[in-house]
Amino acid sequence: MNIDFENETVSIVDENGTEKLLPFTSREAFREVSKAWLRVGWDTKYVYSFTWLGRPIIQLPDDLMRLQEVIFQVKPDVIIETGIAHGGSLIFSASLCKMLDKGRVIGVDVEIRPHNREAVEAHPMSSLITMIEGDSTSADVVGQVRDLVKPGETVLILLDSCHTREHVQKELEAYSPLVSPGSYIVAMDGIMQDVVGAPRTEPDWDVNNPQTAVRDFLKVHNDFALEEPAIPFNEGDVTERVTYWPNAFLKRAA
Repeated sequence: MNIDFENETVSIVDENGTEKLLPFTSREAFREVSKAWLRVGWDTKYVYSFTWLGRPIIQLPDDLMRLQEVIFQVKPDVIIETGIAHGGSLIFSASLCKMLDKGRVIGVDVEIRPHNREAVEAHPMSSLITMIEGDSTSADVVGQVRDLVKPGETVLILLDSCHTREHVQKELEAYSPLVSPGSYIVAMDGIMQDVVGAPRTEPDWDVNNPQTAVRDFLKVHNDFALEEPAIPFNEGDVTERVTYWPNAFLKRAA
């Protein structure tokens, strides 16, 4: 790829060795530059540089903006998140529930480190958060989560724990029954499929990733569909998400 600011073009060479010139004003140019930006951002650990209301949140800001659009649209009574880490994502979701005056958050992690638990419990958003420690796919943990959801509540689910194909498949099977009609279960970090060979990756990530788990799940669950959330406002030309979560949003049929 070559970015020519003087001529305002992006040139790419396809697999046949043919060069293609894309003007800066094209969606194609934005797509190609974004792909390079995502890869460079992965290599430089760009997502490890943000906080939300004081807690580290290891997410791409673009993804968080799109997620808040979905939360505002769905207005869930319960947001279930697998994967807690430093707690920033829990705080993010809880703060949106606070602003909407509706909803609460359930977080699950195989290990909640004491300093992270203490920080979340001391946070102003803590009253809206319940944390469960244990394997997110175990029958005991799934049962604990299920018991916290009241009949008739609207549920949105975010999968951000272990991102192997097998684990995400198990999470999809375990938690999809809790998703409300018209709501989503989101299999995050499918970017793994696109960054094989980069630092901190494994050779099998081309198949051992959340996107593959999603495809497997959809083969046997026709009550869910891979559906990009609608962009509620767009006066520009770009219609695709810049994301670490490609092919992530599974919507349950209404």
